[in-house]
Amino acid sequence: MSTLVVCVDRNNDIGRKTGLEMPVAGWEAVQALVTDVGLADPEDSSVNCLLEALRVARDLRDGDEESIVAVISGTADTRVSADRAVAAQMDELVAEHDPDSTIVVIDSAEDERLVPIVESRTRVDAVDRVVVRQARDIESTYYLLKQFLADEELRQTVLVPTGIALIAFPVLLLQLGLAMATSAITAVIGLFVLYKGLAIGDYFRNLPAEARDALYSGRVSIVTYVVGVGLSLIGVFAGALRAAPMDSTGNVLMTAMAFVFESVPWIAVAALTASMGRLLDEAIRNDRVRNSYLNLPFGVLAVGLVVRGFSAYFLQRAGKIAPVVVPKIVVGQTTIQRLTFDPGMRLAVYVVLGVLVSLVGVRVASYVSGTAISEELVE
Repeated sequence: MSTLVVCVDRNNDIGRKTGLEMPVAGWEAVQALVTDVGLADPEDSSVNCLLEALRVARDLRDGDEESIVAVISGTADTRVSADRAVAAQMDELVAEHDPDSTIVVIDSAEDERLVPIVESRTRVDAVDRVVVRQARDIESTYYLLKQFLADEELRQTVLVPTGIALIAFPVLLLQLGLAMATSAITAVIGLFVLYKGLAIGDYFRNLPAEARDALYSGRVSIVTYVVGVGLSLIGVFAGALRAAPMDSTGNVLMTAMAFVFESVPWIAVAALTASMGRLLDEAIRNDRVRNSYLNLPFGVLAVGLVVRGFSAYFLQRAGKIAPVVVPKIVVGQTTIQRLTFDPGMRLAVYVVLGVLVSLVGVRVASYVSGTAISEELVE
């Protein structure tokens, strides 16, 4: 088995400084090339690249494996012509030595762009990148930065928002002060990061097509989604009306609890309506409805009960809502006395109801799908 250890020089630094014609192959030829390049420019990282190629070839030879060390270079003025020159030199080496595999030795990210050209001619087993300790790949850093600036998508994603923020900051600083300007810019950057991180743009980009497909396919969920959005808006409006009087007191917690207490029933019904639409679509399209769709309506209702219970607890403790009173009930000879729920008892009732609804959902899902309750709970 023979292995070609090839040192790649895209910029033709080696050929330009030594005046030799590429490719150069053979241990003695490459060893002499190291001296020539080192004498021409001792600071050139190509010297280290050539030495690394010799070291790899020596290690392969010490392991009883045949190795050929060679150097190829982009001997042309333009990038395209330089890459084609490297391809021609690689064809010449393959035709002459017929290696079973190749190890590519490079010293920069720009040279690494030639690896696909080598791979198209022979099998590449490894890419050995040389990093000079005294200069931690400054050339590669510059090249990567230039490549980043040339990428249109990255420019629009990073540079445009950064530029807008840098322009807006001094304007906000003059108008609103340092604290407000910093808060505004930070909030906008945070929203932008969330927008990109959660792929919200992709979701909105695909939303029209999904809505069109849903309308054409006659899905029930498209109607229930519209109803759910309407009910959610009603819930937000009702919560805002309930929280408005408490906003004047300056108690943020009570304002938030009032909003949640009034809006949660509407939002829960909206989510329940939307989930029922998904459930009906699943039942129409498939013979067997998945357990997650069966559990979803009960889970929404259970969460709504628990959240309303906690908001009611805080509001009743603060005296913002009246306690629940069960009037005296007389049934034949049985009399149930009048019962008033304190905040703790009211919260307990809501929590118990939420747990019961959740368990009923598990039971219904297990009955419909034909699985045991223990299996459903594990799932």
